[in-house]
Amino acid sequence: MTHRVLVVEDDRDIAALVQLHLRDLGMETDIAHDGLEGWQKLSAASYDLVVLDIALPRMDGLEICRRLRARPQYTLILMLTSKSSELDRVLGLELGADDYLTKPFSIRELLARVKALFRRAEALHETEATAASPDCPGAIPGHEGSTIRSGELCIEVDKRKVAIGEELVALTAKEFGLLYLLACHPGRVYTRTQLLDSVWGLGFEGYEHTVNSHINRLRNKIEKDPTHPRYLLTVWGVGYKFTEATAQAEKAGPRA
Repeated sequence: MTHRVLVVEDDRDIAALVQLHLRDLGMETDIAHDGLEGWQKLSAASYDLVVLDIALPRMDGLEICRRLRARPQYTLILMLTSKSSELDRVLGLELGADDYLTKPFSIRELLARVKALFRRAEALHETEATAASPDCPGAIPGHEGSTIRSGELCIEVDKRKVAIGEELVALTAKEFGLLYLLACHPGRVYTRTQLLDSVWGLGFEGYEHTVNSHINRLRNKIEKDPTHPRYLLTVWGVGYKFTEATAQAEKAGPRA
């Protein structure tokens, strides 16, 4: 399958170089030289990945990231930041960027990151396809499901929607990734390192407290009492797991 990529970068030399090498990988690649042009192209066409500079004229990369994550369809985001903008990198990840590169970067590293993002996306789709198979704990045999339920918690995988009862819960990309991974395997204990590797990707330059902070934010969003969680449980000295109580996967769609 040919991937379609949009490079939003105001430095024309960098944009042209990135486009050239992505096309060498067989990817259909377009360029936008400012944020507003980038958003207009994203609104007019479907892209699999956006290589997105943060410091852009007319509309910055963080605003584009925020708008993309408000849409139902999911687009991979690789953010480009300067060495001095640690706050921007953190904000970008919090808003839902899938990865980031710090300028100046090598083309080899950029291509490796792009290929890794697509591998992780494909692996996630495969996991979603088997989420309701008999091999997935808590699943209902015979259902090719895309909805996971546990008590009042409902995760609509294909739509990347989460609700507690009738109330929708707004999650970042990483929060959703964490919740989905844990909920698909109720009772299985994941170490913080395993969660970093699975959700942030192998080689992520982060720390285990990154997982802790995301789990805490998730609890504040989905738990009635975050100090006594019902869904996201701590296994002291090891990591985290999703409750085994009433977890089930089912086929999305109208009920009989």
